[in-house]
Amino acid sequence: MRLVFNLILLLAASIPAVAQEQAAEVVAEVPKTSEAFLMNTVIVVFIVAAIILLAVAIVLLRTFNILAKELSHPTPLLNPEPAVRLDYEDWVAEQKKKPSIVSKLLSLRPLEEEKDLVMEHKFDGIAELDNPTPPWFMWLFYGTILFGVAYIFNYHVFKWGMLQDEEYVVEVQQAEAAKAEYLANAANLIDENTVTVSAESSVISAGMAIFNNNCVACHGDRGQGSVGPNLTDEYWLHGGSVNSVFKTVKYGVPEKGMISWEKQLTPKQISEVSNYILSLKGTNPPGAKEPQGEKEG
Repeated sequence: MRLVFNLILLLAASIPAVAQEQAAEVVAEVPKTSEAFLMNTVIVVFIVAAIILLAVAIVLLRTFNILAKELSHPTPLLNPEPAVRLDYEDWVAEQKKKPSIVSKLLSLRPLEEEKDLVMEHKFDGIAELDNPTPPWFMWLFYGTILFGVAYIFNYHVFKWGMLQDEEYVVEVQQAEAAKAEYLANAANLIDENTVTVSAESSVISAGMAIFNNNCVACHGDRGQGSVGPNLTDEYWLHGGSVNSVFKTVKYGVPEKGMISWEKQLTPKQISEVSNYILSLKGTNPPGAKEPQGEKEG
């Protein structure tokens, strides 16, 4: 056996040398440009092969060693014990079964123990088992009681939380505030393409206030015109529709001295003052300036 082991060691020691010689032969035929890369690759491949052969040799050596020991000193055979036949009840009693997770959660007893759980009374031959309520269910039941007590103290005794009708009132107020905010933002989304004519008194009043604060110097206190054109007749320099008036107020006419009000007024305010200007048509104030522009019906 020692001779076999020495031969295997000699073989393992000679493999790297043979691998290096074969690698050198292969590399000698490769162009010098890829010599280093191919050399390293071949060396790695042969080293891995040598390790695998060494592992196989070690396994074979252990196998031969075990076979040699078994041949020189055979292991005696043991006589099997005779099988004993048991009754079903005895066999069931010897079986050790671990209860399942479901059985543990529901506190179920094994089937073979049901005879110990049968209650005395029967009805139509049907017996009742004395299975207790599972602990998890009892803890859940006690938890609902504690929750009910906490609910009463929170909502009815100390009134820390709001009841449903109180929550409804608060949510309605929040919805009204959100609606007002949305309408305020939506009003400022108006532009020269979406503006519409409005004859509401609130719109006209707001537009009149804006006109008196910003437009009187050029157009007069009644729109009769001074430096700027007359806004009460049927003649317009840049269009007399609400869209055209909105655009003129928003962007201005710099070459004629009309400034842009886009940064001073919000879109909602420009819409209001545009509707006020349209409401001045046909008022014929005294001292009105002569017509300018093109007539529009």
